[in-house]
Amino acid sequence: MSDNNQWTSVCDASDLISNIGVCAQINGKQIAIFQLEANGTTNLYGIDNQDPFSGSNVLSRGLVGDLKGHDVVASPIYKQHFDLSTGKCLEDDSVTLKVYPVRSNEGKIEVAA
Repeated sequence: MSDNNQWTSVCDASDLISNIGVCAQINGKQIAIFQLEANGTTNLYGIDNQDPFSGSNVLSRGLVGDLKGHDVVASPIYKQHFDLSTGKCLEDDSVTLKVYPVRSNEGKIEVAA
Protein backbone atom coordinates (compact mmCIF):
# COMPACT_ATOMS: atom_id res chain seq x y z
CA MET A 1 0.00 0.00 0.00
CA SER A 2 1.50 3.28 -1.08
CA ASP A 3 1.85 6.30 1.18
CA ASN A 4 0.45 8.36 -1.73
CA ASN A 5 -3.10 7.23 -0.85
CA GLN A 6 -5.47 9.95 0.34
CA TRP A 7 -6.75 8.52 3.62
CA THR A 8 -10.10 9.69 5.01
CA SER A 9 -11.15 9.00 8.59
CA VAL A 10 -14.69 7.57 8.60
CA CYS A 11 -15.33 6.42 12.19
CA ASP A 12 -13.77 5.28 15.42
CA ALA A 13 -12.40 1.74 15.41
CA SER A 14 -14.70 0.99 18.35
CA ASP A 15 -17.71 1.78 16.11
CA LEU A 16 -17.11 -1.36 14.02
CA ILE A 17 -18.67 -4.66 14.99
CA SER A 18 -17.19 -7.84 13.58
CA ASN A 19 -19.13 -9.33 10.68
CA ILE A 20 -21.48 -6.33 10.41
CA GLY A 21 -20.99 -3.87 7.55
CA VAL A 22 -21.19 -0.09 7.74
CA CYS A 23 -21.44 2.43 4.95
CA ALA A 24 -19.34 5.57 4.59
CA GLN A 25 -19.72 8.28 1.99
CA ILE A 26 -16.43 9.62 0.67
CA ASN A 27 -16.30 12.17 -2.14
CA GLY A 28 -19.91 11.35 -3.06
CA LYS A 29 -19.19 7.59 -3.27
CA GLN A 30 -20.76 5.03 -0.93
CA ILE A 31 -18.24 2.51 0.41
CA ALA A 32 -19.16 -0.60 2.40
CA ILE A 33 -16.68 -1.30 5.20
CA PHE A 34 -16.33 -4.65 6.93
CA GLN A 35 -14.30 -5.96 9.86
CA LEU A 36 -13.92 -9.73 9.97
CA GLU A 37 -12.22 -11.62 12.77
CA ALA A 38 -11.07 -15.21 12.51
CA ASN A 39 -8.39 -17.24 14.28
CA GLY A 40 -7.17 -14.19 16.21
CA THR A 41 -6.75 -12.11 13.04
CA THR A 42 -8.72 -8.97 12.19
CA ASN A 43 -9.17 -8.02 8.54
CA LEU A 44 -10.63 -4.75 7.28
CA TYR A 45 -12.23 -4.48 3.85
CA GLY A 46 -13.78 -1.74 1.75
CA ILE A 47 -15.83 -2.28 -1.42
CA ASP A 48 -18.37 -0.34 -3.47
CA ASN A 49 -21.68 -0.30 -1.61
CA GLN A 50 -23.71 -0.48 -4.83
CA ASP A 51 -24.96 -3.93 -5.83
CA PRO A 52 -24.22 -4.08 -9.58
CA PHE A 53 -27.13 -6.45 -10.21
CA SER A 54 -29.89 -4.35 -8.60
CA GLY A 55 -28.29 -0.89 -8.69
CA SER A 56 -29.16 -0.44 -5.00
CA ASN A 57 -26.67 0.76 -2.37
CA VAL A 58 -27.12 -2.20 -0.01
CA LEU A 59 -23.95 -4.29 0.18
CA SER A 60 -23.03 -2.90 3.61
CA ARG A 61 -26.18 -4.68 4.86
CA GLY A 62 -25.26 -8.03 3.33
CA LEU A 63 -24.31 -11.16 5.23
CA VAL A 64 -20.58 -11.83 5.54
CA GLY A 65 -18.79 -15.12 5.87
CA ASP A 66 -16.38 -17.56 4.30
CA LEU A 67 -17.27 -19.22 1.01
CA LYS A 68 -14.79 -21.63 -0.58
CA GLY A 69 -11.92 -20.01 1.34
CA HIS A 70 -12.90 -16.43 0.44
CA ASP A 71 -14.11 -13.71 2.82
CA VAL A 72 -17.35 -12.65 1.14
CA VAL A 73 -20.45 -10.53 1.46
CA ALA A 74 -23.75 -11.76 0.03
CA SER A 75 -25.96 -9.12 -1.53
CA PRO A 76 -29.20 -8.82 0.45
CA ILE A 77 -31.17 -8.52 -2.82
CA TYR A 78 -30.19 -11.28 -5.27
CA LYS A 79 -27.70 -13.09 -3.00
CA GLN A 80 -24.59 -12.96 -5.23
CA HIS A 81 -21.36 -13.31 -3.27
CA PHE A 82 -18.55 -10.77 -3.61
CA ASP A 83 -14.98 -11.50 -2.54
CA LEU A 84 -14.06 -8.77 -0.07
CA SER A 85 -10.36 -8.87 -1.05
CA THR A 86 -10.78 -8.63 -4.82
CA GLY A 87 -14.36 -7.42 -5.38
CA LYS A 88 -15.01 -10.35 -7.78
CA CYS A 89 -18.49 -11.83 -7.93
CA LEU A 90 -18.18 -15.56 -7.27
CA GLU A 91 -21.24 -16.35 -9.39
CA ASP A 92 -20.29 -14.15 -12.38
CA ASP A 93 -16.58 -13.67 -13.20
CA SER A 94 -17.41 -10.73 -15.48
CA VAL A 95 -18.53 -8.57 -12.52
CA THR A 96 -16.02 -6.98 -10.15
CA LEU A 97 -16.57 -4.27 -7.54
CA LYS A 98 -13.97 -1.63 -6.77
CA VAL A 99 -12.07 -2.36 -3.56
CA TYR A 100 -10.63 0.29 -1.24
CA PRO A 101 -7.75 0.02 1.23
CA VAL A 102 -8.97 0.27 4.83
CA ARG A 103 -6.82 0.63 7.92
CA SER A 104 -7.04 1.28 11.62
CA ASN A 105 -4.85 4.24 12.57
CA GLU A 106 -4.64 5.54 16.14
CA GLY A 107 -8.15 4.36 16.97
CA LYS A 108 -9.73 5.63 13.74
CA ILE A 109 -10.88 3.66 10.70
CA GLU A 110 -9.51 5.22 7.53
CA VAL A 111 -10.30 4.51 3.90
CA ALA A 112 -8.15 5.39 0.89
CA ALA A 113 -10.54 6.54 -1.83
